[in-house]
Amino acid sequence: MKRILFVSTGESFPKGAFTFLQSLLEQESVCLTGLFFCPLDYQLMAAVSHVPTSEPYVHVREREKAIVEKNKTLFAQECLAQHIKYHVHENTERWDKTLFAKESRFSDLVVLSGELFCEDWEARQPNLFLKEALHGAECPVIVVPEAYQPIRRLVIAYDGSKDSLFAIKQFCYLFPQYTDLPTEMVYAKDEASEHIPDLDNLKHFSRLHFSSMGFSKLHFNAGHYFASWLGEKQSSMLITGSFGRSSLSYAAKRSFAGQVIGDHGMPIFIAHT
Repeated sequence: MKRILFVSTGESFPKGAFTFLQSLLEQESVCLTGLFFCPLDYQLMAAVSHVPTSEPYVHVREREKAIVEKNKTLFAQECLAQHIKYHVHENTERWDKTLFAKESRFSDLVVLSGELFCEDWEARQPNLFLKEALHGAECPVIVVPEAYQPIRRLVIAYDGSKDSLFAIKQFCYLFPQYTDLPTEMVYAKDEASEHIPDLDNLKHFSRLHFSSMGFSKLHFNAGHYFASWLGEKQSSMLITGSFGRSSLSYAAKRSFAGQVIGDHGMPIFIAHT
């Protein structure tokens, strides 16, 4: 049984991420831990900080904790309704990357919203806090859009590195139920050659784990065009290496995974070495 860490960091409950979890439960049982953080309302905090009394700040903290308790209650109700084995973490404080890292260390998977993560601080994603989470996670992470659609196909970002293969292996171990879906492994580099590194070994390995695998060489700069190309792949999940070194980052200074998250286009599986 997998331990999955469900993370909520703001006023809105991440319904898309929870819907994704429900789809997983159709295939297997999991133990779900809900980790909730208070909203980060810096404008309100700045306003009360200029008041000589602590009373306004106390009211802010009471409101924040009430939001956390509301989301915890909703989480518990949804889990009970779906007969999910669950645990609610006692935390009621604001975002704490150290706590998040420790909880992820003892989890098989983290599931969070790509749109709602600390949205109270900055709605544009990936914001500072989402980047901290993706860099600091100590297990694989799935970033889910709020407009989640059932996954019908897989797209694997490949660059020939050990990180790429590690991501593929982690995904197969965690989600064998998805390996029967149509899958496309993509290597992007702005060059005329059709060469894909270690293609023969890659084909042999993938045949052992995937039922339907295709291979594509994209002749463009991944940082400029990959997110747009991916946007045409409806109902897909992207599989990539660590967020700190995206699988196509040799061709892109800006993470294409970050662009996909910002577009809210599809779920992204991010492995960590």
